[in-house]
Amino acid sequence: MNENSILLKMQDISKSFPGVLANDHVTIECEKGHVLGLLGENGAGKTTLMNILYGLYQPDQGKIFVDGKQVVINSPSEAINHGIGMVHQHFKLVDTLSVIENVILGIPTNKAVLDFGPAKKKLEKLCKEYELFVDPEEIVWRLPVGKQQWVEILKALYRDCKVLVLDEPTAVLTPSESDQLCRAIRKITEQGRSVVFISHKLREVIEITDKVTVIRDGKVIGTVNTKEATQSILAEMMVGRPVTIERKARPIIKEHSAVLVMKNVNAFDDRGVQALKDFNLTVHAGEIVGVAGVDGNGQRELSECIAGLRKPSSGSITIQDKQVTNVIADPSFVGFIPEDRQKTGLVLDFTVAENLLIKDYKEKPYVKNGFLQYSEIKKHAEHMIKKYNIKSPSGDIKVKTLSGGNQQKVVIARELDAQPVLDVASHPTRGLDLGAVSNVHDILLNERNRGAAVLFISAELQEVIALSDRIIVLYSGQIMGELDGETADQFTIGQMMLGQTTEAKK
Repeated sequence: MNENSILLKMQDISKSFPGVLANDHVTIECEKGHVLGLLGENGAGKTTLMNILYGLYQPDQGKIFVDGKQVVINSPSEAINHGIGMVHQHFKLVDTLSVIENVILGIPTNKAVLDFGPAKKKLEKLCKEYELFVDPEEIVWRLPVGKQQWVEILKALYRDCKVLVLDEPTAVLTPSESDQLCRAIRKITEQGRSVVFISHKLREVIEITDKVTVIRDGKVIGTVNTKEATQSILAEMMVGRPVTIERKARPIIKEHSAVLVMKNVNAFDDRGVQALKDFNLTVHAGEIVGVAGVDGNGQRELSECIAGLRKPSSGSITIQDKQVTNVIADPSFVGFIPEDRQKTGLVLDFTVAENLLIKDYKEKPYVKNGFLQYSEIKKHAEHMIKKYNIKSPSGDIKVKTLSGGNQQKVVIARELDAQPVLDVASHPTRGLDLGAVSNVHDILLNERNRGAAVLFISAELQEVIALSDRIIVLYSGQIMGELDGETADQFTIGQMMLGQTTEAKK
């Protein structure tokens, strides 16, 4: 490799936190006009490494080179000045500001009054060039999550970045939006820029990248040319053993009493648009009902109505014949894994132990005479960390310091360990590595096999088919069809996701 062709090099980077060696002498290189895939399990050190590149963390040792020159990056603003742009897994947008305000936020100006005209023209030109179309005037919170992703990418391109880091960029995208992102990445690299692409979706990694570096437990396992790699090779490098997502055998549950019954439920989204339309659904004990569909077709509103976090405008919801419409779900009845672990599932400034106990802190033995019993709380956290394989040095650290995948494990442990009668799992594997995905599938199957009713919402068709006993397809707030999990196929589900009726096998 010609040294002059290397745009980014991170050499012998090490970074430790209390009880954790996140990066252990990690070296990566990315050539001009290339896409470097960065793979690894949750907690392997990928995001820590990129946060060092972006100036959010300082390395304990190691060097960073951009375009052949050694640089020291002490803050995100310095990273931007060196041509580094980063789109984080959890967006850094200000929801109450407009798109154009978010894009120019933080750019120095000498003007007393902002003139948005030139900025809007530049943004509109970028939208057209990369086919990432957003309305500059739209308030960010009103945008669907895929469009918010575009805003983050456009922010980096607006600042003329040389290296663009994308941390799990397709985790929240629909298949068509993922294709759109691929086209944008190709245009970015054609201009001589480089992209570091972090993902757990191996098919996309193989499709998009030129080379792949795999990190395991903070160390580089190896770098391969993508043309020479397969999904199975990369998966084994990531987790140290062969891993696949496939349908697993399950016992037949004889008793199928109705647990969740929804009748003629109507609900509106945050923008006041109707999200569920005369929605009817029954989920029985001992079955997994998978919900497929393009994000934004009522999935969030469906899960929140069941959990009591969103009020239906009409209709009824019962759980084990108990009326729960407009009632916050009883933790002993419902385990709720929300689609956004950081905004809804966790209190980021609380410790791991506190988050694990947030629903039960008033119960014995965790409280006595009105005082929290910290020895019992610590004991509970240690048990849960071990049981659910949460990569955390202890229960005393703040949950925001964990990787996204390990944050998700905290939510799953808290919500499902009490063995509720109904599990509502909304995108529970989003942002998780293959090993963790397999583990979540095993947990949900065990819940089903013990007799719980499971509503499983996912945008990943492969895992919906692998896990579900029945599959419903949501389109524009309505059920387009129902399929048997054993005989369902991706083509039929895909047609329904686009609103096309088709002959379904029940």
